[in-house]
Amino acid sequence: MAFVLFTAYILRKKPPETPVIASPAKTALTALALLLSASAAHAQAGAADGERLAFDRGKGNCLSCHAIKGGDSPGTIGPALADIKAKYPDRKDLVAIVRDETKRNPQTVMPPFGRNRILTEKEINAIVDFLQTL
Repeated sequence: MAFVLFTAYILRKKPPETPVIASPAKTALTALALLLSASAAHAQAGAADGERLAFDRGKGNCLSCHAIKGGDSPGTIGPALADIKAKYPDRKDLVAIVRDETKRNPQTVMPPFGRNRILTEKEINAIVDFLQTL
């Protein structure tokens, strides 16, 4: 009798499901896709913040010296900001220019936005995100 009850119990119980183990390559590709997606979304948000800062007469104030597509009443002291990604394919160079152009060109009239703490690193990166869209 005990054998019959035990057999009935085993037959009612479902076997455990076998876990699916992803291959390392598939896991790496999934992680890379998520990273690129998050990076693109961050860059879009950063570019919007950067545009706001670049056009803000009280913060970035890029328009006081540069002509920028979409900006009102641009200055002419600095070069027009267009085709930036082609001119500066290495993002680090553009970050360095916005942070402190005097290191590269001691005679510049461009304020050292990072060194003088006019802009934070986050704000500088947002402006660079925006400039790379021009």
